[in-house]
Amino acid sequence: MSDVLDADEIAAALPDGWHHDADADEIARTFEFDSYLEGVGFAAGAGGLAEEAFHHPSMTVEWREVEVRLTTHDAGGVTGKDIDLAERLNELAE
Repeated sequence: MSDVLDADEIAAALPDGWHHDADADEIARTFEFDSYLEGVGFAAGAGGLAEEAFHHPSMTVEWREVEVRLTTHDAGGVTGKDIDLAERLNELAE
């Protein structure tokens, strides 16, 4: 199991575009797209990355945007696994 990061560690490690939702013990980002289908395609790709990492985010797909929320449930908060997957999702979105 990964160690839970404190608020300062999270702030220092957050990838571009992500924010720390301390109340929910999660990091989150809303990705924006030009069309609904681009968002669905991103969500499908994100699902593949998550499966490879065996770390599964919460995703909400809406018109032209996908919200992603990450936390490590078995650790009880944000860990390096969340930061790593957030970085990979940023790369996927580029």
